[in-house]
Amino acid sequence: MSQPLVRFDWTRDELRALHDLPLLELIHRAATVHRTCHDPQEVQVCRLISIKTGGCPEDCGYCSQSAHYETGIAAQPLLDKATVVAIAERAKAHGVSRVCLGAAWRNVRDDAQFEAVLDIVRSVNALGIEVCCTLGMLTEAQARRLEEAGLYAYNHNLDTSREYYGRVVTTRTYDDRLETLANVRKTGVTLCTGGILGLGESTDDRIGLLHTLATMNPHPESVPINLLTRVPGTPMENEAEVSVWETLRVIATARIAMPRSVIRLSAGRTQLSEEAQALCFLAGANSIFSSDARMMLTRVSPTNDYDEDAQLLNKLGLHPRVPFKDAPNAKTAGCASAATATLQEK
Repeated sequence: MSQPLVRFDWTRDELRALHDLPLLELIHRAATVHRTCHDPQEVQVCRLISIKTGGCPEDCGYCSQSAHYETGIAAQPLLDKATVVAIAERAKAHGVSRVCLGAAWRNVRDDAQFEAVLDIVRSVNALGIEVCCTLGMLTEAQARRLEEAGLYAYNHNLDTSREYYGRVVTTRTYDDRLETLANVRKTGVTLCTGGILGLGESTDDRIGLLHTLATMNPHPESVPINLLTRVPGTPMENEAEVSVWETLRVIATARIAMPRSVIRLSAGRTQLSEEAQALCFLAGANSIFSSDARMMLTRVSPTNDYDEDAQLLNKLGLHPRVPFKDAPNAKTAGCASAATATLQEK
């Protein structure tokens, strides 16, 4: 009997067994899956634009934009469309094929600001690049309006495991987050959801997060792996830094469990050396976030610069991925066998 393309029945024990393999063996297995299902020389370069910064009513313990904490970031109005489009155009010129528009909101409201966001989505989409939004919780009707405006992806991270979640945020529940993901799944918009390493969570919590993601059917098209940026003034400013070895284990396990997903090395990448980033690419990460320091209107989180990222990719023999590129159907059978073989190896 032929194996399925991907599995949705992973157990926590199976994921933990993968995660705890000798590190070089784990990376080898993940790299094998990655090479079977993706172009190993291709990395998607993304750009995050904070279109509505600060003043968020949520109490996420890691966030510089929460109104609950003194972080030095004041609430600002929604950026105008011309400014956002100008940033997106410059990003495209630097090899960016996805722009993520972020707003510090608890949830989307059916008001003039949402209408303005829809207009921005339409305008950025017209540039011929993928548009992602992260706007907080939203209803199915709002998700459909974003789809109609040309939205390609919606980001709504789970952050951590269900068991640890209450230690991170109390103003919305884990089920609230899952409901938003379910609303997006009722549309043709692709799903972008992942988590943050370094919140004080245990290895079991990291496995719990991966288990939630890997048992979604279908898997999220994008899985961001963030490293905590320790922001002064937030409850998590003194959490211990996550080692590159721990980061590699999570990336490699995610790659094996979700073979066709894009694993995005997201916030906190400035903490990693070039050598560490190269290992992350080898273990299955195939997307990064980059920016232009000259056009960073609000530095809510440090981000690597376009030029240094271009130099890194060139040094490693990698090239930026074009927008709207799906995993090639021709690799479907091979992707299945590579992913399932990881459980059969001794």
